[in-house]
Amino acid sequence: MLRRTTVCLFALLLALTPALPTWARPDRTFTVSPSEKREVMNFLRLLEQAHYARENVTREDFPSVIETFMKDWDGQHLFFLQSDYQTFYDQYADGLFWNVRSLGGVEPAFEIFKRYEERVHDRTAWVFERLEGEFDTASHQSYVTDREDEPWPADQTAADALWEKRILFEIVHELLNDHDMDEAKERVRKRYERRLKNLADIETHEITELFLSDIAHLYDPHSTYFSADTYEDFSIQMRLQLVGIGALLGMEEDECVIREVIAGGPADLDKRLKPNDKIIAVAVPGEEPVELYGMKLRRIVDLIRGERGTEVELTIQPADAPDPSVRKEIIITRDVVNLDSARARGAIFEVPDNDGNVTSLGVISLPAFYGPDASAEGEQHSASGDVAELISQLQEQGIDGLVLDLRDNGGGLLSEAIDLTGLFIEKGPVVQVRTHYGDVTVDEDEDSTVRYAGPLAVLVSKFSASASEIVAGALQNYGRAVVLGDSSTHGKGTVQTVYPMSNLDPRLRLSGAKSGAAKFTIQKFYLPSGSSTQLNGVVPDIILPSMEDAIESGERFLPHALLWDEIDTTDFNGSPLDSHILAPLREASLARQETLPEFQYLRENIDWFKDRQEQKAVSLNLDERLARRDSDKAFTEAMDERRAALRDGNYNYTEFLLTPPEEETEEVTAVQAPKPTVTVVDDSGAMPIVSSTPAEATVATAQAVDDGMDESDTLSTDEVEEEEAPEPEGYARLDIHLREALRVLLDAVEIGREPHYAGRAPLTARESSGG
Repeated sequence: MLRRTTVCLFALLLALTPALPTWARPDRTFTVSPSEKREVMNFLRLLEQAHYARENVTREDFPSVIETFMKDWDGQHLFFLQSDYQTFYDQYADGLFWNVRSLGGVEPAFEIFKRYEERVHDRTAWVFERLEGEFDTASHQSYVTDREDEPWPADQTAADALWEKRILFEIVHELLNDHDMDEAKERVRKRYERRLKNLADIETHEITELFLSDIAHLYDPHSTYFSADTYEDFSIQMRLQLVGIGALLGMEEDECVIREVIAGGPADLDKRLKPNDKIIAVAVPGEEPVELYGMKLRRIVDLIRGERGTEVELTIQPADAPDPSVRKEIIITRDVVNLDSARARGAIFEVPDNDGNVTSLGVISLPAFYGPDASAEGEQHSASGDVAELISQLQEQGIDGLVLDLRDNGGGLLSEAIDLTGLFIEKGPVVQVRTHYGDVTVDEDEDSTVRYAGPLAVLVSKFSASASEIVAGALQNYGRAVVLGDSSTHGKGTVQTVYPMSNLDPRLRLSGAKSGAAKFTIQKFYLPSGSSTQLNGVVPDIILPSMEDAIESGERFLPHALLWDEIDTTDFNGSPLDSHILAPLREASLARQETLPEFQYLRENIDWFKDRQEQKAVSLNLDERLARRDSDKAFTEAMDERRAALRDGNYNYTEFLLTPPEEETEEVTAVQAPKPTVTVVDDSGAMPIVSSTPAEATVATAQAVDDGMDESDTLSTDEVEEEEAPEPEGYARLDIHLREALRVLLDAVEIGREPHYAGRAPLTARESSGG
């Protein structure tokens, strides 16, 4: 299920203010200056005049912001009452548009937040009193952990009944984490004390920023507002992203979530921390962990960051665990991000056919579409240049086919996407860009050189976005590659720009006062065929069963996402693969998906995960929870054994790196691509943004920032799970999708060896310049 998320960038730091006494009701006022009011009005007018979908939003849409803003603070419908919503709607709905646009008035946001603050204080006092009583852990009640679609309590009596279950839910959670009842009560108490401290930390500009961003989201999910403080910190934030553990963080209903793992950083090299994992606690090794639930993200960042070479211990709830009970303890050494580790890498796999004959097939894994930075010094690399170099190395070894692995590649430089596509085709259109007025620009590969002309497969996932979708879609349009992977790619086919608000106010610009900025959508992408990559993404030629398809992820699940459409095709020398080529490839793959043990293993994992996802209510009975834990543990251990056995069937491979390996490369058995990551999004050194996901990338200085794509939220319910034996790293892991991509590519190579294809085999280019 989607969540409204309150996003904080990874590098921001803010000390906590002193805690309010738990019995004290808040007594704060929030105001904006005349210049800030002008900025609010200018922000609304900028959206009306410059957003790509400017006609899609009318004044009648504005009342919905009231509910959205309330959900920003109380997405699980725990604190507000239904009467609160009705009061605010009756008071503000009719005049909200004119108040904000014509007067710069954001007072409704302040009043809603103040009511939320009061509700939290009142409920916390209730919790503290309730913790003095007894709890029945033999109860056969259940608690709905996912309340996003539930209504707010009708009245105080209904709210108290809800919170009776909520507190018992939290107590059982602590008991299952090996705490006795007294310890469980104390941990719950501390959690709500922290909530009060963090609530007191909220400042005026944060409330305004969130409220205006909700208005921007009426236009599309990637448009937002940056307050003056946020905008001012951008350059600092960008540098700090290269130091620490290498991650971007966001918040989902009081829980800290990994939005991005920075390619080449300590977390990426460690391989255990993944996007959408939740950080439950942080500690210096050997010291007591600090629980993060309810803590303000800026404070969490302060705890995780530290000096280079020091260690930090993270308690993680893995995103891909079949049940939220799973816990892992991860110790990571803080370091400077080694960008060379984010470069493309390759391997040659020895893939046998049904008769035992072995064919050499290459794999190139690309984590992002990176490129030179004009402001940087020293040797720099590009995605297209690195892939070209790897192609030369693999061709020297005599590969018969190549897999380009773009899974989880969130995008990058548009120019690199065009140049990389050009490695596999003769010159021609790669992507079309359309403005609001219908003007279309065609970006082409102008180099007729083809660096690799042999059979090609492209592997994608739900988290292949933007530039990745452009490459996969263009190669599919040209019939140059067979595309495999999840049911679709992410579906982000829009371009954003960041515009300082001071540019719209000469008085503000001349005064030198700080101002905010607007990020908003200005263009859409289209493939050479004229089909948009927006919303629908790129649909693979061969769809493989995937855990990602069991999760509501992708552009289509984001509120107010722009629709798919198409424009006229541009003139290009190519066409999609003929059915007489695709049909046998698809049929052979489907047959393997029905018979091979690895796909049975994968489907059982998917079914297990979907079953757990559908169980929105959990038991509040301790014995029942213990039984479920034991059952889940038995299933997990059995699947671990099967996974280890399936790894024995991995193909032999030889790895090719563009950076010197720590040890001599040896021939081993494996099939796994490195974990790609969202990265830089600028195309020209200016402001246009061309990539995002899993966290929407935002730029101020041609670098990536988290925009907080909405993701699912589940509060953990069970005890600490025993840590699994670490999976082999790199290509040594069990990678079912890559295995199948190699088999499909082998099928294509064998089809191309048939006599009637002597002129030009399928999935090949017309000519090649060689290395």
